[in-house]
Amino acid sequence: HVQLVESGGGSVQAGGTLNLSCVVSGGFFSRYCMGWFRQAPGKQREALAVIDPSSKTTYANSVKDRFTISKDNANDILYLQMSAQKPEDTAMYYCASVISTGGYCYLLEEIFRNWGQGTQVTVS
Repeated sequence: HVQLVESGGGSVQAGGTLNLSCVVSGGFFSRYCMGWFRQAPGKQREALAVIDPSSKTTYANSVKDRFTISKDNANDILYLQMSAQKPEDTAMYYCASVISTGGYCYLLEEIFRNWGQGTQVTVS
């Protein structure tokens, strides 16, 4: 049973930096496509970034050049560094995982199977 637990959310001023973490247990972390997503009130969940088993990354245009996804395979932790934050970044942030089939890890919510409970980020 795979569990994902996000942490690091909170309140930050516009232009600031916040770092999120996602600890994964019960699975094969190094074989996963890992992703970060967010959902603002009244809006659909948005895919932000994915990282594949070889650490190749893909970003949504809305966060490219401001957010950085990375991972620590030794400790099964996924990270999201968020810089130059904007009020529109305010949302609940989720990490998610799916076993890689050896191909490309798409930036698509529907392919991910395991989800964390989320951590709230507020930018003012």
